[in-house]
Amino acid sequence: MTRGMRALVTGGTGRVGTAIVRRLDSDGWTVFAAGRADGDVSRPGEARALVERAVQELGGLDLLVNAAGEGFAPKPFEQLDEADWDAAFGATAKGSFFVTQAAAPALRESGGAGCVVMIEDVAAYQPWPAFAAHSAAKAAQAMLTRVLARALAPEVRVCGVAPGPVAIERGQEERRAAETLLGRVGSPDDIAEAVAYLAGASFVTGTTLVVDGGRSLKSGAAPDA
Repeated sequence: MTRGMRALVTGGTGRVGTAIVRRLDSDGWTVFAAGRADGDVSRPGEARALVERAVQELGGLDLLVNAAGEGFAPKPFEQLDEADWDAAFGATAKGSFFVTQAAAPALRESGGAGCVVMIEDVAAYQPWPAFAAHSAAKAAQAMLTRVLARALAPEVRVCGVAPGPVAIERGQEERRAAETLLGRVGSPDDIAEAVAYLAGASFVTGTTLVVDGGRSLKSGAAPDA
């Protein structure tokens, strides 16, 4: 098997994850697409078991994409409870950390080609009251992008992709398009393209590529208003 072409994608069965897997596959990667049935990545033991299985099946690991996440649902600030916080931080923050921790040895053995891509969210940079737990969890994940870039350098690069409106519920396209500078929504394929770029961008680490059509730059009401 060719070195530098083996990838594990957590959340690989979701809308964005599926697009990432499809793009990597078309680019010649051998991909292990992990979904909920493959384990709860917020639990360190299950995260390690998932990585061990992926490394064994792939014969090594060169790219890890942390796309697993939970807790993205609007809820009034007054009604948030501990379960909401546990869901938001579980796969998104804890899972990203523990999967990367488990994958680090294999990625370091990639001969300098190892790369981690965090699928963040523009919510990490937006104060949206109805998405308080989700925004906080994504902000934690965005910081992990930078922390892990330092921890794993120079052998492994760590980058992030922050999607905007790319996986929109049916009937919401026009409203969400109006929130962007480009006047349109994106698609999961836009995120997959960004991942493909970062996977080969050998002089890029510790930074996040925002793919939101200018949503984070446009003033106006938050999506929960």
